Amino acid sequence: MRIYADNAATTKLSPEALFAMMPYLTDCYGNPSSLYESGQKAKEAIEQARETVASCIGAEPKEIIFTSGGSESDNQAILSAAEIGKKNGKTHIVSDAIEHHAVLHTLKKLQTRGFDVTYLPVGENGIVDPEDVKEAIREDTCLVTVMTANNEIGTIQPVCEIGKICRERNVLFHTDAVQAVGHLPIHVCSDNIDLLSASAHKFHGPKGVGFLYAKKGIRLTNLIEGGAQEKGRRAGTENVAGIVGMAEALKGSVSRMEENGKKLTDLRNRLIEGLSEIPHSALNGDREKRLPNNVSFCFEGIEGEGLLLLLDDRGICASSGSACTSGSLDPSHVLLAIGRKHDVAHGSLRLTLGDDATAEDVEYIIRSVKEVVSYLRSFSPVWRDLTAGKSEFIL
Repeated sequence: MRIYADNAATTKLSPEALFAMMPYLTDCYGNPSSLYESGQKAKEAIEQARETVASCIGAEPKEIIFTSGGSESDNQAILSAAEIGKKNGKTHIVSDAIEHHAVLHTLKKLQTRGFDVTYLPVGENGIVDPEDVKEAIREDTCLVTVMTANNEIGTIQPVCEIGKICRERNVLFHTDAVQAVGHLPIHVCSDNIDLLSASAHKFHGPKGVGFLYAKKGIRLTNLIEGGAQEKGRRAGTENVAGIVGMAEALKGSVSRMEENGKKLTDLRNRLIEGLSEIPHSALNGDREKRLPNNVSFCFEGIEGEGLLLLLDDRGICASSGSACTSGSLDPSHVLLAIGRKHDVAHGSLRLTLGDDATAEDVEYIIRSVKEVVSYLRSFSPVWRDLTAGKSEFIL
C-alpha cells in the first residue's frame, strides 16, 4: 500500500496536462520564434495557454509572464518592485517571518544592497495581522510581500485586506501564491494583487514551469537577458510543452476546486481529529484558515526524520517541517516563528493530501502515525526524561 501525502512538495501530473503536452514533445517541436508553420503553431499554443492562465486568476493575458517556476517568479517580482522603488527614492520593504526561502533569501540580498526590510511577526496561528502591515508601511515603503498560503503549516493569509491597505498607501503588493493557485479562489483584481507568483507542479502541472502575474503598468526587471521572448521580459526559448501542460492543469484544477476542496477539508478535519488524540502533540497553524489538504503537527519527544523514515516503510510519503532533513540541524523557521520550541519543532510532520485521497487512506495514516510515534518514544531518552519528571512537557 502506497499513500502519497506530500502534495505540498509536488503533485502528480494530471492526465489532461500530459495529453496536452504530447504534441509539443513529438510532432510540433518548432521554436516559437521561428516563422515556419511548426514554429508558429508553437507560438499560438503559448498564447492560448496565456489566455487560459489569465482567465483562471482574473488577469489579462498580457499580464502573464511564463517562468521556470515559483522561485524565479518570486525573485523577479521582488527585485522588480525594489528597482522601481529605488528609482523613486523608496527602499523599504515589508514582509513576514514565515515566507518561503525564495522570498526571504531575495530580501536578504536586497538588504546587502541598502534596502531596509521589516519582517512582521505572526501569532501562534501563523497569520499576519493586516493592522501590523498598516503600521509597518512608511513613506519610503516600495513593496509589501506576503504569501497567500504557507507551504509548511497551510495557513491562509488575509491577502485581500493586505492588498487593500497597500492600494490605499500606493505601495506595490506581491504575494507568493505557489501553494494557493489551483487550490483556492484567486482573482487578482478583487484581491488587490499587483504581483503574483505560481508554479505548475503544485497543481498537477509539470515541473520546471510557472508564471508571474504583473499588473499592467509595472515595469519588470529582467533576470535573464538574451532574447525578446515574453515581450522582452524573460529571455530564452520557451518551454512550450511545459507551458501548455501548466495551462491545462490549472484549468482542470480550477474547474474541480469546489468539489475537491469540500472533500479534502472533510478528510483534513478527520486527520486533525485523529492525530490530536496522540498525547503531547499540537496542530501547527490555524485550525480553520488553512489549505483544504494541509495537516501539520508537532509531536514531543521524537525526531521528525525518524518519523518520516518509518512512515515510508509503511508506504506513507510525508515530510517534516524540520530543516534537518535537508542537511541542517536547525528546525523550520516557520515553526519557530509561530512559537514552537526547538525540541518540539524537530518532531514535526506535514501531511498534504491529494485529490484522490480516501477516508481509508486517512484512517491508515492516523493508525500508522500513532504507532510510529509510540515506537519512537519507547526508546527516546528525551521522552524518558519527560515521563520520569526530569524535564517538563512543553505540549
